[in-house]
Amino acid sequence: MDENERRILVVTSFGHFMSHFNMMVFPALVLPLTTYYHLSFSQVVRLSFLMYLFYGISALPWGLATDKLGAKRLLMGFFLGTGICSLLAAGFMSTPFGFMVFLSGIGIFSGIYHPAGIGLVSRGVRRIGKGLGINGMLGNVGFAFGPLITGFINYKWGPRAAYVFLGVFNLLGCGLIFFLKVSEPERTETAKQSSGGGMLKAFLILCVAMILGGITFRGLTVTLPSLLELRNPALLKALAGAVSFLQSPNVSATLLTSLVFLIGIVGVYLGGIIADRADLRWSYIVFNALAFFGALGMAFFTDIPLIVVSVFYTFFLLGLQPIENTLVARYTPDRLRHSGYGVKFVLKFGVGALAVQLIGWIKAAWSIQAVFIMMAIISVLVVGTIVVLIVLTRPLKAHAS
Repeated sequence: MDENERRILVVTSFGHFMSHFNMMVFPALVLPLTTYYHLSFSQVVRLSFLMYLFYGISALPWGLATDKLGAKRLLMGFFLGTGICSLLAAGFMSTPFGFMVFLSGIGIFSGIYHPAGIGLVSRGVRRIGKGLGINGMLGNVGFAFGPLITGFINYKWGPRAAYVFLGVFNLLGCGLIFFLKVSEPERTETAKQSSGGGMLKAFLILCVAMILGGITFRGLTVTLPSLLELRNPALLKALAGAVSFLQSPNVSATLLTSLVFLIGIVGVYLGGIIADRADLRWSYIVFNALAFFGALGMAFFTDIPLIVVSVFYTFFLLGLQPIENTLVARYTPDRLRHSGYGVKFVLKFGVGALAVQLIGWIKAAWSIQAVFIMMAIISVLVVGTIVVLIVLTRPLKAHAS
């Protein structure tokens, strides 16, 4: 990589870290907030619905804005907006409604990152798969350290302090953008990209898979900390007896969640390497098929076996992300690349926000285990959609011309 490619990856990787860190603070606080507000699990989970919805549905207008104004300007808006809204969420936490309003603001501004940041990597780094893999690894670190840091801060100072920390952390990104001189690549258009018809058909099929995948993705991130707290009684008891600061089940569960996502970093990097070397469509179907078995296992296991299958599921569910993002790059023209990612993340995160409502309903009607049975069924539907993509399109590698 040249110097500009490295600078692009530094800025976008920190942005990816913060984008997912922002979304993982709330899941780590769900059970503490049930006590704080004297509300049920389902009622607290619903406070985050608009945050996750706006995180997704704002992606398309942000993508269109990025194609017009450039990625650097939008990324500055991402860091500034999420920082301010996080501080306001802390300030208005005394009432559920006020807290929900500024959670929604965090979702709106966090929605900038993926169309702006992922689009910039796909346009500015020559080895797209590897660049997206490295970028995805930092996003996964955000998944991992979000629950861990939030759980610790909540244990020491309470949930309000967690959002004060989040606000300050986001604002650091403004300085990073200011001091690093990143050059955005010029717009290019190949003959194949401008032909359009086959690309559009493939992209529409891919959209169906991404809608379904968004539900499983959001289901995992929202539910995993609570699942590991509720379904690990023997393990959490053993940890509490061995380590003094793990007396709180919530701290233990968030620590385990962080470990699961940290191990998932290997899957993200592997997915990026595979995206540069293998047929993208077959790589996509294999990762989704293996994720099915992980989701099914999480519905039935407890304690150590649950941790093992959680790692397995997270490894493949997160590992398929650079493959999926490379597919989007291959099926969208350069002049509309950020808008293409905007469409993807509207579907993946916006429609995927329905998972928040589904989780609350399924948990109330049956159990938290039933949530993962639903996610296994959805994985089967994703695999079926990719089969259609394979049948109707030609072989595709990341660097196919």
